Amino acid sequence: MFVLVDTTIWSRALRRRTATRSAVDTRLLDEWSTLVRKRRAALIGPIRQELLSGIRDASQFAVLRGHLGAFANVPIEDEDYVVAAELFNRCRSHGVSAASVDMLISAVAHRVEVFVFTTDVDFAHYGPHTAVRPHRPRVVAR
Repeated sequence: MFVLVDTTIWSRALRRRTATRSAVDTRLLDEWSTLVRKRRAALIGPIRQELLSGIRDASQFAVLRGHLGAFANVPIEDEDYVVAAELFNRCRSHGVSAASVDMLISAVAHRVEVFVFTTDVDFAHYGPHTAVRPHRPRVVAR
């Protein structure tokens, strides 16, 4: 089974230098590496778009686009947008602010019954209202 990896994790993996990584980053990126190696890391179009947005250099854009092309893309279905709106409304009715893309991620993850790997703290607030299942890195004995 694959894991839907959110932008926060991809950004850490693709943009941060090894020398500046904290222990938390190292643990998260070890888990990301394991998911990648086992071909379990997946994304959806809006995450791919977020990762590619803002890259000014065309050659860097092309390289990243090529790398991301190797990962499974979970298709978004029309009903996912309706469910995302319902989740957004449910969160709002409980006083939880929600981002539309986060609700789309939640709707897709729920439909395909996968975990979401993210460091976005907002997902902890969404959880009780969206049934999002967070992916937690394994604890590795060193």
